[in-house]
Amino acid sequence: MKKILLTTFLLSGAILANAQNNSTKKENNSNETGKNELKVNLLTSIFALPEISYERILEDNMGVGLSLAAGIGDDDDFSEYRFLAIPHYRLYFGKKRAGGFFIEGNAAIGSVKERYFMYYSAASNSYLTSTVDNAKTNFGLGAAVGAKFLTRNGFTGEVYGGVGRFLGNNRSIEAYPRIGITLGKRF
Repeated sequence: MKKILLTTFLLSGAILANAQNNSTKKENNSNETGKNELKVNLLTSIFALPEISYERILEDNMGVGLSLAAGIGDDDDFSEYRFLAIPHYRLYFGKKRAGGFFIEGNAAIGSVKERYFMYYSAASNSYLTSTVDNAKTNFGLGAAVGAKFLTRNGFTGEVYGGVGRFLGNNRSIEAYPRIGITLGKRF
């Protein structure tokens, strides 16, 4: 009787230990296997500059990505931006794989709408005759800091802020925003 009880106890202990190892592996694999992320920036969408981002995780602490934004507003906060393509590199300092606090270096190619006003002046009276919208393409460099949060089933959330500066002499808009509250999925 003692042999049967001891064998049953050892066998059930081994089965329970194996079941816990399998469930732990499944939880870890949900965050560990995915190397791709697709995200939507909710904050810039409010300001009529919707942005989607793709990020590829290279190692546990770094990733590269591309964010694309298009201006859809007429006279909103970010209405001067027609299109932004922002490739970025991120370095993560969190305990989870590509998660936690991060710093980002980025570059941008942006089409910016510049508005010129044409005036007519006769004697002391000046009149606004017309406005001219002109689109210019600019290149810029920037940086941002933020944090990425992960769930067990692969959903991500980010909060970040930063700014970039357009380079060159022929520009009326000198900077581009790098702000966001994003939701996404790691796969």
